[in-house]
Amino acid sequence: MLDRLSLRQRLLLFFAAMAAGGVGAVVAGLWFGYRQFGDPGALSAFVTAGTVAGFAILGLVAGIWFLFDENVGRALDRLAAGMRAQAHAESAGTFDAAPGRYLGDLGPAATALTDALSETRAALADAVERETGRLQKEKARLEALLSDVPAGVLLCSGTHQLVFYNGPASDILGATPGLDRKVFDHLREAPLLHAYERLVAAGDAEAVADLMVATRDGAKVLSGRMRLLDRGGSTGYVLTLRDVTGDLAAHAGRDRLLEDIFDRIRRPAANLQTVIGVMDVAEDKAALNAALIEEVGTLAGSVNDLADRYDAARGSWNVLPTTRAADLLDGFRARVEAAGLIVRSEAADLIVRCDGFEIVALLAGLAKRLGVAAVTLEVNEDGPGAMVTLGWEGKALSVGTLEAWLADPIDPAAGEVTGRSVLAAHATECWPEWQDGRAAIRLPIREARRAGAKVAPIARHVVYDFDLLLKAAPADLANTSLDRLTYVVFDTETTGLLPEEGDEIVQIAGLRLVNGRRVPGEVFDMLVDPGRTIPPKATAVHGISDTMVAGAPNVAEALTRFHKFTEGAVLIAHNAPFDMTFLRRREKETGRVFDHPILDTVLLSAVVYGQTESHSLDALSSRLGITIPEEARHTAIGDTIATAEAFLKLLPMLKGRGVETFGDVLTEVRKHGRLLKDLNA
Repeated sequence: MLDRLSLRQRLLLFFAAMAAGGVGAVVAGLWFGYRQFGDPGALSAFVTAGTVAGFAILGLVAGIWFLFDENVGRALDRLAAGMRAQAHAESAGTFDAAPGRYLGDLGPAATALTDALSETRAALADAVERETGRLQKEKARLEALLSDVPAGVLLCSGTHQLVFYNGPASDILGATPGLDRKVFDHLREAPLLHAYERLVAAGDAEAVADLMVATRDGAKVLSGRMRLLDRGGSTGYVLTLRDVTGDLAAHAGRDRLLEDIFDRIRRPAANLQTVIGVMDVAEDKAALNAALIEEVGTLAGSVNDLADRYDAARGSWNVLPTTRAADLLDGFRARVEAAGLIVRSEAADLIVRCDGFEIVALLAGLAKRLGVAAVTLEVNEDGPGAMVTLGWEGKALSVGTLEAWLADPIDPAAGEVTGRSVLAAHATECWPEWQDGRAAIRLPIREARRAGAKVAPIARHVVYDFDLLLKAAPADLANTSLDRLTYVVFDTETTGLLPEEGDEIVQIAGLRLVNGRRVPGEVFDMLVDPGRTIPPKATAVHGISDTMVAGAPNVAEALTRFHKFTEGAVLIAHNAPFDMTFLRRREKETGRVFDHPILDTVLLSAVVYGQTESHSLDALSSRLGITIPEEARHTAIGDTIATAEAFLKLLPMLKGRGVETFGDVLTEVRKHGRLLKDLNA
């Protein structure tokens, strides 16, 4: 029992014992004196003297205790908290020795100790940085390589928890997957489990399983390949994904077109066959001729319509890359000049969608067959596409000659690829022209756009934590280590401070902490339409106006999305009862219950620094060396980031005090119930 008392509580007991001893000594002395005096009438005088002396002693001891507590007890607590911050929290700010001004050399000694610790830590950090610099560079190169892989890559543990994902995976899934979440939150479960079971049963580390899987909402169909990370599959698997929804749609469109071709041509063809078969024996030739003309017209109309549909659709059957027009010209010049021709080229600043190798090979092959000494090549904007013009001085080219050339292979290196197949793949045609004494071949490209002055950035990132591969199955929450839990730190901005009088959320933000670190990109930040006017006083605090939330999700929708973001996590907030009131008051409406475990950084600060200190977010940030930009203060995301950084710095300080599990921290915070209510039932 006594082992759990704090220093100040022990000092209080010490002075209480001193006061009790002093009062007891006075009472005993007066009682002994009264007995010696022997006059019963003097009892009231002795009682009065004892009472006055007792209260004097109690007052004197209480005064001395107050001074001692203020200048020694609290000072020692403050020095201890400051030293613990320096010992456990990185970048905790400058050590403040002022509370120890009445403790002799203790304050300067503590300052010297923390300065020496800082110097040692800085020297060690420099040494570690030098030794790990090469590894960091290799890590950065690997991350850049993995981020540029065009396929979506997911790495999952043996329990199907996400350990790694890259940018394309986020794009394919249409959402940020989330470390330490089930992959089944995004993909259908059965195909993945079947593939995983096949690989485990095979017992071959080199085996792969190809699969087809849909997203949870069925909006996309993905082609995937799974490979186990270790023999037997005990440590998880790698899953590569490619979106084939468009490919399947293109194939389905091609199949529908073929069905329509056979369906719409079969009947007129059969009718024509019947009419032709009876023409020799029929008496009414005029009627048969009319029927014949009608069926021929129907057949011709169907063929033309189907041909138009084919021309419109075939461009989507092949996914073509984009190429800069200037690069096409450069490739053409290289090929043609190597054959001894003179080339003059000009191109608009366009990005064209085509197979650059095939188009260059086709144009170069045609130029070499013209039998001229010089050619020109131009690429100009033409409506939604581009027009490629190969020109020369000399005799015009006939359509028949051009068709013959298009039937030949475009290049020895291209195998059996002919000019006609290149045109078909690009859903286009080419034709000869003659104008003002110059001959030309024109080839339209269906899709082109102006090149922008600035290259559009492509998000490059990978998110991973390979420690999750080795993460053991969680024990019961109370016995789980604090640094093994997944957290969502959050904050809200509201129309006011009185939810029971109709105040509502106008912004909610959160971020995830996994394995004791922030996860890049896994952030929730949403403006919310409160369904009521935002008072000017509230806008002056957080800067959110009615105009800003117009068209934003309503409170119920925002809380539904936020609940999904927080699944399986411990919630952390600064002054959590306030924020949780706004979340829980809509549980019946949304059908989502916020029954998560909750930690409050106000109470955690009290555990570390004691109740007498200020525990506002600004004060806590100042003590821990956290800078909150002025423009970010009193915004949901700004305060969320500050709260997350404060928690990450408090975490090692709690462990230093022996508070290591979630059950331990609940035991400690409930000692500070007078300061703030703990929300864990």
